[in-house]
Amino acid sequence: MENELLTTVNWSRAQFALTAMYHWIFVPLTLGLSFLIAFFESIYVKTGDESWKKLTKFWMTLFGINFAIGVATGIIMEFQFGTNWSNYSWMVGDIFGAPLAVEGIFAFFLEATFFAVMFFGWQRASKGFHLFSTWMVAVGSNLSAVWILVANAWMQTPTAMAFNPDKARFEMQNFADIALSPNAVHKFTHTTSSAFLLSSLFVVGISGLFLLQKRHQVMAQRSMVVASVLGLVASAFVAFNGDESAFHIAHRQPMKLAAMEGLYTGQEKAPVVALGIINTSKKPGDDLPAFHQEVTIPGMLSLLANRDSGSYVPGINDLVYGNPQRAIVGAQQRMVTGKIALAELARYKEAKKSGNAGAAAAALELFNQNKEDLGYGYLSSPEQAAPPVALTFYAFHIMIALGTLFPIIFLMVLYFAFKGSLESQRWLSWVCFASLFLGYLASQAGWVVAEVGRQPWAIQGLLPVGVASTNIAAGSVQLTFFIFLALFTALLIAEIGIMVKQVKIGPEA
Repeated sequence: MENELLTTVNWSRAQFALTAMYHWIFVPLTLGLSFLIAFFESIYVKTGDESWKKLTKFWMTLFGINFAIGVATGIIMEFQFGTNWSNYSWMVGDIFGAPLAVEGIFAFFLEATFFAVMFFGWQRASKGFHLFSTWMVAVGSNLSAVWILVANAWMQTPTAMAFNPDKARFEMQNFADIALSPNAVHKFTHTTSSAFLLSSLFVVGISGLFLLQKRHQVMAQRSMVVASVLGLVASAFVAFNGDESAFHIAHRQPMKLAAMEGLYTGQEKAPVVALGIINTSKKPGDDLPAFHQEVTIPGMLSLLANRDSGSYVPGINDLVYGNPQRAIVGAQQRMVTGKIALAELARYKEAKKSGNAGAAAAALELFNQNKEDLGYGYLSSPEQAAPPVALTFYAFHIMIALGTLFPIIFLMVLYFAFKGSLESQRWLSWVCFASLFLGYLASQAGWVVAEVGRQPWAIQGLLPVGVASTNIAAGSVQLTFFIFLALFTALLIAEIGIMVKQVKIGPEA
């Protein structure tokens, strides 16, 4: 039975990861391209130049194709909370469901209301109202992201909730504290700015293809200039918010930070690994080296984590086994108090059921003393508290490396555009086209860091993934995994095919 449950959990993880990663192919382009379209149309309304209107309609068509398929994958992902993660939905539905409800009732309907005007109102609405509708679609798309990211941020750093021992579920105490938590703010700003960055790369990449084909060159250059300006601004925000997120992670999710840098042994003046080959045989507590080869920048991780290059940064071993000299309580110690909390919760329920008020009160008091480590009581070994290090490390460093490259590309585009020789730089057009695909790689890598880096937790420190899942047959989850894999792949192929056809047609149609 235990092996069956483990298989079910792993397949449920795989199914949700599959859905989320396919969904995230479409979402960032929706968030960023909607604002670029609004900028393009604003220039058209300001200048009255019909070529800007054609340009706007072209990018709007690609946006619409992407938007429709993104909605389909998003709906499926939300249903999985009830089918595959029913224990999670029961224990935290009071909190997790609130921002998702706000997203559906307010943000999505705002977006959908003006969506029709944006696409079909060119001849039916005034220029001013049509432009207003386009901006409202952009605002609505990003408001949707606000509430979804608030929910995800709470999973990463839970706050403003209380555990109800009678119902065995977490209940919201203050919605504002959840919505405005530091992690929610950082996650929204970092995720949306990275979406603007990807969308800028998308526009620059398609426009670079037009320049290579010597088609629609004026439209392509205009698109590239506007997108590169937005891309540079977005790159600056991504860098700033990434630094703030790393600082926040260091204090709220130190295990994730240690995995991001492959840091097993905590140290003062902890270095950042600029380049490294992870030793995949390395496990917490052993004597093997963490890297086969590495190039480090001394003190940089301490500076990023604590704003002090000489400060101590805990490693994976500290966080798994504890470090009394540094007053670090590890997962090994927290498992003890967590198991006490679980035992006292069970004793409390039994005493309540039998009507023994004194025993119930005593059990509840002991539970409250140990409830902060409740989630650790479900772990069978302290090593389970460490996430997959190699995957987290490589995803993080791919994201950082590509994020450093992109603003250089935008700067080169603007430099040659203002020199008036952009169309003659074929090498740059090839780089721009390739950067389109690199943008998606960086975007997916960012979510791998965020989600894989917090394993094994569904709710950080409170609810392991294995407890959050639904107890259903593994075969059922396997079957739906492959159904979704086929469905999502077909949708992706369809979207790419339709977009390629539209790009071949170009803005003239």
